[in-house]
Amino acid sequence: MAAYLIVDTLLDKPDVYEEYKLLAKPLVEQFGGEYLARGGNMDLKETDLWSPTRMVLVRFPDVEAARRFYDSPQYQAILPISRQSARRTMVILEGI
Repeated sequence: MAAYLIVDTLLDKPDVYEEYKLLAKPLVEQFGGEYLARGGNMDLKETDLWSPTRMVLVRFPDVEAARRFYDSPQYQAILPISRQSARRTMVILEGI
């Protein structure tokens, strides 16, 4: 069953975040992930609980693949770049 990595990002240092994006993409693909959306335009309809800023949507083959990606030493090594350049909310959502 597919899983989706959903990320909402508020960029504090967009130039530094570009480095993170360049390093993260091949890792996502290495773990079977496919970007479905990456910072595109949004048409917000309801925001009672949350108002997203910059959304990323990645499909993985399953929840375990998404977890392996996030927990991998390779991803953990580049995660500090993201943390110094942006604030994020990230969720792994099991698909149907």
